Amino acid sequence: MQTVNFVFAVHSHQPIGNFDSVFEEAYQAAYKPFLDVLERHPSVKFTQHWTGTLLEWVVDHHPELIDRIKGMVQRGQIELLTGAYYEAILPVIPPEDRVGQIRKLTTLLKDLFGVQPRGMWLAERVWEQHLVTSLVEAGVEFVMIDDTHFRYAGLRDEQLTGYYITEDNGKALAVLPINRVLRYAIPFKSLSESFDYFRTVASLDGRRFVIHGDDGEKFGVWPKTYHSVYEEGWLESFCRMIEQESSWVKPIHAGTIVNLFSPAGRVYLPAAAYGEMLKWALTPRAYAGFEKFEQALKDHGLFEEFAVFVRGGYWRNFLAKYPESNHMHKKMLRIASRVHALHRGHVPQEILDALWAGQCNDPYWHGVFGGLYLPNLRMPVYRSLLRAEAGLDGLQPLHAPQVEETDFDADGHTEVIVESGRLDMCFTPASGATMVELSVKPEAVNLLDIVSRREEGYHRRVIEAAHGQRPGGTEPGEVKEAGLDRYLSYDWYRHGSMIDHFFGEATTLHEVQECRYPELGDFVNQPYTVAQRVNGKEVEIDFEREGGIWRTALPHKLSVRKTLRYEDGRDAFSVDYVVTNREPRPIDLWLGIEWCIGAMAGDAPDRFYDIEGRPLQDRRIMSQGEEPNVRSVKLVDRWLRLQTTFSLDRPATLWRFPLETVSLSEAGFERVFQAAVVIPHWRFRLEPAGGAQSGAHQFKVRISQAVTSA
Repeated sequence: MQTVNFVFAVHSHQPIGNFDSVFEEAYQAAYKPFLDVLERHPSVKFTQHWTGTLLEWVVDHHPELIDRIKGMVQRGQIELLTGAYYEAILPVIPPEDRVGQIRKLTTLLKDLFGVQPRGMWLAERVWEQHLVTSLVEAGVEFVMIDDTHFRYAGLRDEQLTGYYITEDNGKALAVLPINRVLRYAIPFKSLSESFDYFRTVASLDGRRFVIHGDDGEKFGVWPKTYHSVYEEGWLESFCRMIEQESSWVKPIHAGTIVNLFSPAGRVYLPAAAYGEMLKWALTPRAYAGFEKFEQALKDHGLFEEFAVFVRGGYWRNFLAKYPESNHMHKKMLRIASRVHALHRGHVPQEILDALWAGQCNDPYWHGVFGGLYLPNLRMPVYRSLLRAEAGLDGLQPLHAPQVEETDFDADGHTEVIVESGRLDMCFTPASGATMVELSVKPEAVNLLDIVSRREEGYHRRVIEAAHGQRPGGTEPGEVKEAGLDRYLSYDWYRHGSMIDHFFGEATTLHEVQECRYPELGDFVNQPYTVAQRVNGKEVEIDFEREGGIWRTALPHKLSVRKTLRYEDGRDAFSVDYVVTNREPRPIDLWLGIEWCIGAMAGDAPDRFYDIEGRPLQDRRIMSQGEEPNVRSVKLVDRWLRLQTTFSLDRPATLWRFPLETVSLSEAGFERVFQAAVVIPHWRFRLEPAGGAQSGAHQFKVRISQAVTSA
């Protein structure tokens, strides 16, 4: 009789800091009912991976589930996998942290369930060959990876019913291919389709196997799956079918395969992830071209034969595609370098745990599932990293502010980093001398943790839906809000603070909000020089640019100098602006200085504006409007227990508006609040340089920003 071995593997994960309600919903909709069904079918062996963050939550909220899993492990039904405790993308974290995270989860599995896991789950199946050394050092014997990776290495379908050995510097690891057909069939298609596929793979020697390895959340959390999987009984029927067909479909653990069978050979896998991830890593133009090329192959009947040669991008390009992701990643590496510079054994575990939690993958990328656009996923990562940094400051106290000029984000340009016991600041002299990080370390929050608006390959589907056209492409998702296409504005610069705008005549708030306004100056994203002075606990940094105002083909020469002043231990800093006319003729100017404050939500009642006690028709943090003659404005966030106050030494007209992105998740297209943007602005005339009117060729203003408890 022809038989086939079947590995039924599921991976369950929730990001750090996700809302308890989300954990509970996933528990009730997927994790618990999945085990309820499998427990009724003890002969159906399966393999499970739980991330450390999710297991911690289960221990605290549903310890009874731990007992049930332990019983199923002891009876031999469940095989458990280890992995990165906080579900990090392993190739982009330091080797010490890869090993440490895996060992931490392995230890937890031993403590909870009394087992030593031999295999592991690879987060998002992001593979690079050098991982082998770290995995072997962490005690891993085998890892499951998508069959896509094997196909990219040149293997054919008939070669993917066995496992292979790979190695790095002589260290060997077994790699098992996850079957793409089953990943898409289970639990979305009829039972007969999966079992018909099993028949095509079955063999007389009984040595072939196929692996289903995918998210546990698709068994109940993904849209409409709870109804199909449990209410309509798909999973129950699937288990019964396996029992009925057990004479030829053999449920088996992945580790048993490695025990029973010899490897099919040696293989070296290229850097890859699952196919959708590689597509999401592409730029929007490449994304559209990729879909067009795929469709052309299908139209000519060539896709099945040549799909192996069609692949998208590379996971690390998320760090090039999204500077905000790259900044978070380099912040993590900066803190990790401090941790690993200390003598091994001298770093408290709570600092390591905070660093590792800050490596949780979800907010570092974006696709249907990646959470870069979601503040509720980014904020916990920054919070963890800042707690690790604060812990290091406790071991190595900063007695005065530290100023460093370094290529922080590895882009070939120098950034200016200011670090004290209270604040972390990062400036980009090569691009407008913008402040792109303002972290308040005692409260462990980065107030400039925001994402700018960029074109995504799937945005065309929002426009198509708005015009009644059938959405194209292959991604899931529905438009969740009418008129969502109106919010598809794209920024030509990265939002932050201390951004210097010179507006054209008749510019409106709405035009600035949509980033469709006439910018007359060349200051927003152009280079500034840097001069720094540190005097004990006081820091002064001059950022200056000799630029121009472009009303004609020849610019009117102008200089902008902004001087940051900060004293260690204070909650506030100031920026002195000096705008100087460098031409022998007068000029009329309209200067606006942009500041941003990120927030988890824009319409919550405990997050609001307070503009000098004036009554506002709408004071929500997501409101927009214009206020004349303003000297101070507060942005209050009582959820974070922080308020930010901007004080001006000369009155300004103030614009305020929300920065909102449109992104795709498994639930559909949605609008996401990123930040409150405030722009104080002034109109003035500058007389010619060197004129009779002393000082009339300069405009000066001081802006102070204070962050205090609310």
